[in-house]
Amino acid sequence: MRVEVRKESFRLAEVFTISRGSKTSADVVTVSIEDGGVIGWGECVPYARYDETLDSVANQIRGLPERFDRQMLQGLLQSGAARNAVDCALWDLEAKKAGKPVWELAGLSPPGPEITAFTLSLDTPEKMRAAAAKHAHRPLLKIKLGTPDDMVRLEAVRAGAPEPAIIVDANEGWNAKVYQDLAPHLVRLGVKLVEQPLPAGDDDALIGMDRPVPVCADESCHDRASLSKLKGKYDVINIKLDKTGGLTEAIALRDQAVEQGFEIMVGCMVGTSLAMAPALLVAQGAMVTDLDGPLLLAEDRETPLLFDTQGVHPADPALWG
Repeated sequence: MRVEVRKESFRLAEVFTISRGSKTSADVVTVSIEDGGVIGWGECVPYARYDETLDSVANQIRGLPERFDRQMLQGLLQSGAARNAVDCALWDLEAKKAGKPVWELAGLSPPGPEITAFTLSLDTPEKMRAAAAKHAHRPLLKIKLGTPDDMVRLEAVRAGAPEPAIIVDANEGWNAKVYQDLAPHLVRLGVKLVEQPLPAGDDDALIGMDRPVPVCADESCHDRASLSKLKGKYDVINIKLDKTGGLTEAIALRDQAVEQGFEIMVGCMVGTSLAMAPALLVAQGAMVTDLDGPLLLAEDRETPLLFDTQGVHPADPALWG
């Protein structure tokens, strides 16, 4: 079995900004695993928020033993970006060897298209209103916020796009008072969901707090071990394969979270179609699908995912799965 790792960069169509910074490219780690002349592919995006870098992730992958399988991998690497790329490559490899799609191997139902959010990055109110107007034809907009003066941005986006459903993502940028002050206005402006309003380390403040709009755990939720700390704080969890460490744990997290009464959101980092393809299997029937990474790119994989009025479609086997 031969594992190859390479760092790749894909230009973004526009600068992408959240409360923690800006980027002009999707910088990813691509993994290929060859066994018996068959090659499986996977992709991950290192999380700077968790001290992951392209080099640290690549080195973790290069440190794996000469031979392992998907079950062994769960113990060889911790949840995170490195395990995600390898896990997804192993799923792709298994599917190609078996001549069956990943969804069938995983015991899932046949996947279909899912309506995905389209993300508007953090900017001035004027620019966010213009961006909202440009994308007002889309059914679901996700707004990046996370500053003390976000009310004017919310008003500007709604003015630019009166019809679409809206979700907001504060990326840990608010405190409890800011969130409480904004909450009634989120309802007034038709916001359907708010992601991670408070820093993960300060989210105990959500216990007992009125949540007129469902609150979603992103940075506070990584894998199944996170769930015990989320009860009473969150209504929804955001599953990202770069947090769970791959499709294997993502499916298990989704199933356990549903059993415990959480709604499901499936999100992504800014990556290519190769990263979105496995996540789409987890997103089937989710409350919110947020797999718009490829829509933010100026360039994508050779066989990209199809996005149309039905949403994001399952991958062509030439891409993954």
